[in-house]
Amino acid sequence: MLANHRLRLPVFLFVLVLCVTCIALSIRAGIEPGDTVSAADPKLADGLAAWEQVYSVLTSPRCINCHTATNYPQQGDDRHHHFANVIRGPEGKGVPALNCVGCHQTANADSTGVPGGPDWHLAPLSMRWQDANDQTLSSAAVCRAVTDRSRNQNMDGRALLKHHEEAALVLWAWNPGRRPDGTARSLPPLTHAQFVAATRTWVDAGAPCPRAK
Repeated sequence: MLANHRLRLPVFLFVLVLCVTCIALSIRAGIEPGDTVSAADPKLADGLAAWEQVYSVLTSPRCINCHTATNYPQQGDDRHHHFANVIRGPEGKGVPALNCVGCHQTANADSTGVPGGPDWHLAPLSMRWQDANDQTLSSAAVCRAVTDRSRNQNMDGRALLKHHEEAALVLWAWNPGRRPDGTARSLPPLTHAQFVAATRTWVDAGAPCPRAK
């Protein structure tokens, strides 16, 4: 009898370890880009930390002024209402007689203080980084929007990285020109190289999102 008990104990422990390992592997394999995860895994922890860096750029004035939940673009570091009562329009490009490209050319006009870049327009409402009360969305909410392919023009992690590396209006944030008074516009909190590196780390970790609070 004692011999049987001694034999069963290692078998039981082996089966237990095997089950726990299988469950862990299943959970790990089931992580999709944008899944809300904990920071227990070092790679995921690095990815979550990198996401917070990305988030700091996305919600800086150079980005969030065009990623609004409002019916108009915003201006300045204080994110005030665009002058002349400019409104979003059906495609985020303004309305007849007040189209964005009527004033915003393909490059900054430092002589007048009007910023510019190719195809100047507001981001779609699906990519808004603020709520209806003009409050910045949480890190978790922005992450879920960024990784939701039904909202982000069907971009996976690699496409998001390419977008952050190459998109003309993304690049504009680090070359925003001068204000009408001649002073330089503020830049995002990271350099473009740092922003791309953080995006790459986040994507390589599976594009994890922080837990909603």
